[in-house]
Amino acid sequence: MDWATYYPAYAEVKQTSHEQDLPASQTPPAQRMRKEVTVADIGCGFGGLLVALASKLPDELLLGLEIRTQVTEYVQDRIKALRNQNPDTPLYQNIACLRANTMKFLPNFFHKGQLSKIFLCFPDPHFKARKHKARIVSSTLNSEYAFVMKPGGWIYTITDVEDLHNWMVEHLAGHQSFERIDEEEQENDVCASVMKVETEEGKKVERNKGNKFIACFRRIEDPPWPE
Repeated sequence: MDWATYYPAYAEVKQTSHEQDLPASQTPPAQRMRKEVTVADIGCGFGGLLVALASKLPDELLLGLEIRTQVTEYVQDRIKALRNQNPDTPLYQNIACLRANTMKFLPNFFHKGQLSKIFLCFPDPHFKARKHKARIVSSTLNSEYAFVMKPGGWIYTITDVEDLHNWMVEHLAGHQSFERIDEEEQENDVCASVMKVETEEGKKVERNKGNKFIACFRRIEDPPWPE
């Protein structure tokens, strides 16, 4: 994955002596990153949470993952415009968006223990029972989240559908790699507070005077292998 394309401000260009002898048009720069992505917004929508968290997590690289092509392109253009509007600051250099089906390919983007935060904001509720297997929280997907998260990392969930909220709580709290975070700690968390108000879907719920159901979960340390 060429992350330098998405976070150019964090790319390092290193040329070997052989590459330096090549014509510029034929020189393939070997780009490395000074940082790696540690925060993922799965199903990022129109990027409201990404933009809001950019200044709250200035030392982290945040990635929005969105399956809809046109929405992905909109977020990419939005980030590009914000960077151009703030040319003399690092603001918004730490966020990016790419098109991806994370239900199928999440481990292709992140290695084991890479992420410290995953956001699941207003996912599709898939109301019909036969479609529940397509929900973004399930026993299988929770194991993939556990794989890419480091111990102590948080999963943030928010929805306006109480049935889906109960489903996500049941499946995440019931997974051996996660524990639910108590309400006091959740209320004091900056990212949880931002998540409540900054997503486009959340703002629509506010306008319609709907309810928001929030639950956060901590990645538990894996038990040691028996000797």
